[in-house]
Amino acid sequence: MKIGVIMGGISSEREVSLNSGKEIVNYLDKNKYEVKPIVIDRKSDIFEKAADIDFAFIALHGKFGEDGIIQSVFETMDIPYSGCGPLTSGICMDKDISKKIFKSVGINTAKWICINSVEEINYKYLDEIGYPVVVKPNCGGSSVATNIVTEKNQVEDAVKLALNYDREIIIEKYIKGEEVTCCILNGKALPLISIKPKADFFDYTSKYADGGSDEIIVELEKSLQSEIERICIKCWKVLKCIGYVRVDMIIKDNIPYVLELNTLPGLTKNSLFPKSARAVNMEFAELLDKIIQYSLDSTSTVSSIVK
Repeated sequence: MKIGVIMGGISSEREVSLNSGKEIVNYLDKNKYEVKPIVIDRKSDIFEKAADIDFAFIALHGKFGEDGIIQSVFETMDIPYSGCGPLTSGICMDKDISKKIFKSVGINTAKWICINSVEEINYKYLDEIGYPVVVKPNCGGSSVATNIVTEKNQVEDAVKLALNYDREIIIEKYIKGEEVTCCILNGKALPLISIKPKADFFDYTSKYADGGSDEIIVELEKSLQSEIERICIKCWKVLKCIGYVRVDMIIKDNIPYVLELNTLPGLTKNSLFPKSARAVNMEFAELLDKIIQYSLDSTSTVSSIVK
């Protein structure tokens, strides 16, 4: 099987994507696959560079990666690919829409507003939910242009910064608690990871710099652990995920709050998904094999339904 590892891209997370892509290329089993690194510099590159592959392992992050667009392109090219389909990818990328879905099915998430300009900032609502608040791009990732704002007079500058990266901005209540992530592989929860950033929150440096945070496999009190896993599997089912996703959460007073779902989690040496897999003795190469297999199994199921 000729596997194209799709990396680079046009988003603010290009460097993260390149790092993920290189790691995937290094660890894919060369006895099983013919591996072709494919670096995307512009959207149109995909048609020429990926025309001859049998499977696309998507290592893109951000726009034209996690938003469902590249998945739609591969659907059009009739090339199977890793991870979730176009609709699920787009919904999970859009924090406003996904949070509305969480709320509709009884999944806890922080109170928020979504705005398009500084003129739309609802200070009255922000006063009601209380400071601090988190200001971030609605469709961003890797904590790019994400800031914790502690006072009313700081909100506008934070919104202006985020507007450089997206047309819509999320302002949500900052929940101070323990950050955990639950990696889901083919609908099953892997061991939880507790994240303790060295900075004020899990920002870009904490995520990608060596030693930027302490990320520890944890087993919480039994009922809380079960509740977190139940919520994460519910997210998987409600949003119709495929292959693998990562669910990021905050726990405050033993209550889990879902932050977001990552449909293309990072796959670098510092990434959370490989760490969680290693906790069940699944090495990186085996994890990549399983992602490919589960993604292909889903494609085969869909194809058989269509036929």
